[in-house]
Amino acid sequence: MKKELIIKIVSVLVFIALSIGVIIYANADRPKYTITENSGVEYENAEVLSVIEDNTVVDESTENQKKGSTKLKLEILTGRYKGDVCEVTNFYSALYNVDVKEGDTVSVRIDTTAEHTYSVSIYNYNRVPLVIGLVVLFFAVLVLMGGKQGIKAFIGLVYTVVVIFFVLLPLIYKGFPAIPTTVAIIFVTSAVCFLLIGGICKKTVSAAAGSLAGVVIAAILGSVSAKIGGVTTFQMDEAEALLLAKSTSEIKMSGLFISGILIAAMGAVMDIAMTISSAIEEIYRANNKAGFIELFRSGMNIGKDAMGTMANTLVLAYVGGALNMMILIYSYGVSFIQLVNTDFVAIEMIRAIAGSVGIIGTVPCVAAIGAYLYDKVK
Repeated sequence: MKKELIIKIVSVLVFIALSIGVIIYANADRPKYTITENSGVEYENAEVLSVIEDNTVVDESTENQKKGSTKLKLEILTGRYKGDVCEVTNFYSALYNVDVKEGDTVSVRIDTTAEHTYSVSIYNYNRVPLVIGLVVLFFAVLVLMGGKQGIKAFIGLVYTVVVIFFVLLPLIYKGFPAIPTTVAIIFVTSAVCFLLIGGICKKTVSAAAGSLAGVVIAAILGSVSAKIGGVTTFQMDEAEALLLAKSTSEIKMSGLFISGILIAAMGAVMDIAMTISSAIEEIYRANNKAGFIELFRSGMNIGKDAMGTMANTLVLAYVGGALNMMILIYSYGVSFIQLVNTDFVAIEMIRAIAGSVGIIGTVPCVAAIGAYLYDKVK
């Protein structure tokens, strides 16, 4: 028993060391925004000491949004100008409406033009407390409802976020091919999440392998559809900005579109994979004489009930994200032919369908792998 525990501890430590090493390598030459004494743009927090003037009015034509301006006295709370007090004109419009009062904390933009010479403008609300509060609330709900499993799930989520931001993004920036890199990272992160929740067992192995299969299916369908439809990253809204970034980096833009599909589908694929894998385990525990065919059929039956809602989840997530654009397109009264051939619609359709097919394809893969493991590996 002690030997097994030692092996587990050593394995975990080795994995942590490897993860840290990969993160250090990926971020070794990370681009940095430099600020000098005479120039630079900084974003800091400031407190509204008082509202000196209020020249705003309510505009009923924009659903009672304010327009006009206010003059504020601010104290900078962070950064190299911490403690400085300045006056700022805060402009209001339907599209820019940071409505603050005395005592509020705001995010400000500081433009330095010469030594000790700078200008301050209101950038946005200070949303750091909100973000922290939401994360704490999410953690509290997970712990309250899931106990130890909830804590493990949160750790898995944190690991996934860290890997995406500090491994995937830097590696793509370095010029690594986006699709293979994304598939590899999805497999590693999903495996870690499954192992945290269930440890090394048949259930987690079948769920991890099935998730990888579902992601590969989504990647293949997305790539083929994008090729046929002539859809690439170059048709997306961020293409122009990415081209500018490409001039100073090794970014390969061609695979970013498919990578986005895979990351978006990852959560739903993992969800249905673990659902089916857990169900097969429970069926086997209730009847350990069940063979491959019976276990596979049971997994498929459960998967058929789950895949509809999972596919709906992914499609509706894309629809919700594109709702404003869809309303805008609807308001123009465009024809069906024009609508279907629009880059935006083609992109969202490929995203939704490829991700959903990946979810559906996960079902037989997990059912087959799980049934094989419980039937043959005893």
